[in-house]
Amino acid sequence: MNIENTASQMRKGVLEFCILSVIKSGEVYPSEIIDAMKAANLNLLEGTLYPLLTRLKNAELLNYRWVESTGGPPRKYFSLTEKGLTFYKELEATWNELANAVDTITSENK
Repeated sequence: MNIENTASQMRKGVLEFCILSVIKSGEVYPSEIIDAMKAANLNLLEGTLYPLLTRLKNAELLNYRWVESTGGPPRKYFSLTEKGLTFYKELEATWNELANAVDTITSENK
């Protein structure tokens, strides 16, 4: 068994929830999402983030708007739609159930 592979799969399983959680706090630019993830020790590459943001936008969970930049090209800022907020709340409930179940199991077997 390879612990790095298993750990990677675990992180991938919560990636969408974490990204939506960052966006839930307000309109964000993708580099802000990457910074928030790095601050939480969940390294995220742009090559992983942008396809996920596109998929979430196509699923009508995110909106975006272009903002002109004084120092370069316009920037795309993302925010949750009402559908996205509802989905986030469902993910949050699922996460809480799962975290509680895992905590119960791991606490009982110490």
